[in-house]
Amino acid sequence: MIKPDFETTCTALRKRLTGIDFPAENKLLGAKIQDNELVIPFFGISHRVSRSGITDMAGREINPALSVVLCQYVLNCPQDIPADGEELVTFREFEASGPLSGYFVENTQKLIAGAFAGNISALEARCKQLEGVLHAVDNAAYDLSVQFNALPRIPVFLRFNDRDNEFPAQCAILFRRSAEQFLDLQSLCICGTFLAGLLIGT
Repeated sequence: MIKPDFETTCTALRKRLTGIDFPAENKLLGAKIQDNELVIPFFGISHRVSRSGITDMAGREINPALSVVLCQYVLNCPQDIPADGEELVTFREFEASGPLSGYFVENTQKLIAGAFAGNISALEARCKQLEGVLHAVDNAAYDLSVQFNALPRIPVFLRFNDRDNEFPAQCAILFRRSAEQFLDLQSLCICGTFLAGLLIGT
């Protein structure tokens, strides 16, 4: 897989922010507006998005990959707010996800499963530290079920089964179907890899 040039992509996307009506976008995105800038949390950490660029709350530049995600989130703002309660899908179920599906599995689901196999208590503790919301396990289908908020209106769901005598540990990362209305596939992939990094501490 060719390594993406996030800096070049972000530069091109930032130019498009100059034509955005931030107050109107704010209501649809569920973000906050402050001094004519959007304040958008990414996994609970707030960032500023303005026509001049994207920074952390202290005004410092941020990771180019994250800048791409935040730009896409603002630029792709849909006309209507998606309803809650819609179906959950894996990354590979998004249309045209094929080229990125293998990368996503290796760098999110398998990474998390390998890091926490045999130590589900550590995963649960880390999820709580990241303000993940633990859900009641449905019919014992999963050992652990947690919801995170990657961005306003874009929850990410982690499902984890620990290893046993017959099967290795398995992890699934799920999105609402509407996530593709807000983000392109590359940005959704970045959300997954950021979550994996946050969980395992990289």
